[in-house]
Amino acid sequence: MSPVPALETLDEVVIRFAGDSGDGMQLTGNQFTNSSALAGNDLATFPDYPAEIRAPVGTLFGVSGFQVRFSSRDIHTPGDRPDVLVAMNPAALKTNVKDLKPGGMLIVNSGNFGAKDLEKAGYERNPLEEENLEHDFQLVEIDLNEAVIQAVAGLGLSNKDALRSKNLLALGMLYWIYNRPLDSTEAWLNKKFGNKEQILEANLRALRAGHKIAENGEFFQVRYEVKPAQLPPGRYRNLMGNAATAMGLVVGAKRAGLKLFYGSYPITPATDILHNLARFKNHGVITFQAEDEIASITSAIGASYAGRLGVTGTSGPGLALKTEALGMAVITELPLVVIDVQRGGPSTGLPTKTEQADLLQAVFGRNSEAPLPVIAPCSSSDCFWSAVEAVRIAVTYMTPVILLSDGYLGNGAEPFRIPSVDEIEPFEVQFRTEAEGFLPYARNPDTLARPWVKPGTPGLEHRIGTLEKSDGSGNVDYDPDNHEKMVKLREAKVMGIAAGYKPTEVFGDPEGDLVVLGWGSTFGAIRSAVDSARQKGLKVSQVHVRNVWPLPRDLGEVLGKFRQVLVPEMNRGQFARLVRSEFLVDARSMSKVQGKPFFSSEVLERIEEILG
Repeated sequence: MSPVPALETLDEVVIRFAGDSGDGMQLTGNQFTNSSALAGNDLATFPDYPAEIRAPVGTLFGVSGFQVRFSSRDIHTPGDRPDVLVAMNPAALKTNVKDLKPGGMLIVNSGNFGAKDLEKAGYERNPLEEENLEHDFQLVEIDLNEAVIQAVAGLGLSNKDALRSKNLLALGMLYWIYNRPLDSTEAWLNKKFGNKEQILEANLRALRAGHKIAENGEFFQVRYEVKPAQLPPGRYRNLMGNAATAMGLVVGAKRAGLKLFYGSYPITPATDILHNLARFKNHGVITFQAEDEIASITSAIGASYAGRLGVTGTSGPGLALKTEALGMAVITELPLVVIDVQRGGPSTGLPTKTEQADLLQAVFGRNSEAPLPVIAPCSSSDCFWSAVEAVRIAVTYMTPVILLSDGYLGNGAEPFRIPSVDEIEPFEVQFRTEAEGFLPYARNPDTLARPWVKPGTPGLEHRIGTLEKSDGSGNVDYDPDNHEKMVKLREAKVMGIAAGYKPTEVFGDPEGDLVVLGWGSTFGAIRSAVDSARQKGLKVSQVHVRNVWPLPRDLGEVLGKFRQVLVPEMNRGQFARLVRSEFLVDARSMSKVQGKPFFSSEVLERIEEILG
């Protein structure tokens, strides 16, 4: 009988699952994430998809990965370097082992290290036979292929079908190592494959076999436990950013008293928003999969004209295609929410990788003077609140709004505290119904918004279109003075939105040697880096901007209290340019365009370099 292993308590663990795109790494990672969420851990995830739809099996560019960080304390990123790497084949090992922490656990499926497998990954020799792997890491070699075939023996499956469950065998091993129950995954399997008895039994056997192998084998001498995190009280669920965006749109529409129309053309990584919204038909949501990007946005504009909340979603190339119609929404002054889940570019670029390089396109990327507000969520859960805010601004100010998410936020997941209805203040729309004194372009003195009228309202017949409007009447007007007046009015309306912002918050001291300024998904890496630097005694603070246009009016004053400003962003310095031009602040750009998010260690290293 094997001795009972010791149980060691850890503050946090980072695990990366990596394998071929058909190895089920996303499923494995999601199941471990759900188990950690049920255990009460704070967590963050980072799925990494191959850019090729069907890359040849075993090749470097076909590797799929999923990183999950689970912790007993508050965390903001999925971690820089994994403590554990599960590599299902040589390609997964080669592309990921350089990230594994020295001394980390390396679990390798030795059954996929044949001569052809090694050749596809560009190995001349089997790396498992090299001394450096065993010297640098806790190397665990297990033939998962043979183990899963034995586990499902007698079920009548071919070897090919049996091997489909090897990811669950690996998952079962990790559940044992980190003291996780099998219950949640078993329940999920029963729900998913309840009417496919043979497949269900194979997956259950594989999961349990992995647990037994880890328990009875000699591979693991220690088990680990990560205690629940002390999160604010409430009811939580594990939520991905794209799902959070969809929920936020539905809630925003409800608080506005409107029905939601979502017109979209499928594009990575925004398509999941369409999938999620299609599940909310019981809340009056209509989803429309259009034939192209132009049809998707114009259908949404038509829905807004008809008195619904028009929304459309896309990624970078799709936003470019929507540009002309966005100008139409600006000049007609109709509420519209445009979701841009940014990805690597230009053009098709890196369709499954993350980036923040659509900022200037979102703020300025339309012909002529066509201002509109731009909001950027800072985390996967903040996608919910940002979507609600985008709806509020759109209907309050009668303007299109762009919500700049990205692939890192959209595909990532974290605990989301489910809010009560009372936490979300209603902003119900009042459609114009009174005919007396009606002018289509008369303006609310507080917001400069024009009235919203449902077509067919008696006595309120009017027309809107893409030609310049006469102030008030909305008649077509080519007068140069009127055009300049209308341009300035539309600009004043959008820039006036900033009057309603809360004061800019500073994490750390309100003045000092350095402030790290960020927007969007860089929040977590910056917060972790600044927190670490402050613990080392460095005088550094953080400012993070959600409303990236119009910028907060007090931002220049806040930044002016620091001797230096550093701006990390996943582009070539677009936000830094914006801040320099608006506030004449000498902001330093820290650029990363690798299709990967910032590591907190990268930001910390730059902070230490500046303040060295």
